[in-house]
Amino acid sequence: MRRLRLRRALERWSPSGDRRPARFLAATAAATVLSLTASGCVTVHGELALLPPASKAEAAQALADFTAAYNKADKAYDPALDRDRVTGPLGAINQAGLRARSINTPGGNPDHKPLALTDARFVLPRKAGWPRWFVADTASNRGSGGDRWLLAFVRNGPGQPWEAAYLTILPRGDVPEFAEEEGYAVPVAADTDTLAVAPGELGAKYVAYLKDGQPGPFAPGMHTTEWRAQRQKAAKRPGMATQYIDRTTDQGDFAPLGLRTRDGGALVFFATRYYERQTAAKGYRPKVGADTRALLTGEIKNTVTREWVSSQAVLVKPAGTDRNGVTVASRLQGVVGAEGS
Repeated sequence: MRRLRLRRALERWSPSGDRRPARFLAATAAATVLSLTASGCVTVHGELALLPPASKAEAAQALADFTAAYNKADKAYDPALDRDRVTGPLGAINQAGLRARSINTPGGNPDHKPLALTDARFVLPRKAGWPRWFVADTASNRGSGGDRWLLAFVRNGPGQPWEAAYLTILPRGDVPEFAEEEGYAVPVAADTDTLAVAPGELGAKYVAYLKDGQPGPFAPGMHTTEWRAQRQKAAKRPGMATQYIDRTTDQGDFAPLGLRTRDGGALVFFATRYYERQTAAKGYRPKVGADTRALLTGEIKNTVTREWVSSQAVLVKPAGTDRNGVTVASRLQGVVGAEGS
């Protein structure tokens, strides 16, 4: 299936559509972590009741189950050990990374350090129907001691496990204050008209921005103007042509998730997918790292195409903000497939 998707992407390349490469941005070390899913719906007097996704105790157990599974998988480099605890963009990145490392280091992770997620605060949005979801705002024993790890967990129905779909890493002071109604967080609908950009439109608008760079809803920063500049700079390397195809991916457990903030805006998680195609000059071959080579299909003659999944967390201003209404606060990405030709 991945090979078919890569081939379809390759068929869309055109000489006039040159998209040049960009190196990976911040937070790569966390790319093998989390994933997302949702649940729950009750009919009361003929109407769908708004229900919290879980109690705080249940949310804490979901976080503990995820952490335990993640540590087992990371220690053994075995994707099967946390497959049922990750999904969506984080799951795709986590599982691909573990598959690659299991090939390159079949004896397991000699440098394993157990992940510890502490000081958890649970953001529980009420909603009707399935799926349901919540966010765990935690401290971790990785990276800067001042960072917070925000993990979005989803559950797709009764009896289904909680799975982590999104991970965002933010400095403590950058975590927004969330709005509340009757003691619970407030989810934002994918098609809301109360924000500068509706959550359901973020993927398409981000893909369009990365393609043409036209001013619009996205504020300048590391994951917008600077990322485009990095792509353009990398494209000028002698002897190597690099192109990008960016695609939305917003179905199922890759769907965007939004939480209303106290300022009237929202924090939204959403995902995209892109293909990075490198073609070397005649007589040369693109170089690939060990993890990419472990995921490779086909033979590299003069071209390699990497498939990436990218997970974004953005702060969206209220409706009425036409320019710079969306700030990309954090981004995680990882290679999930590669094909040589």
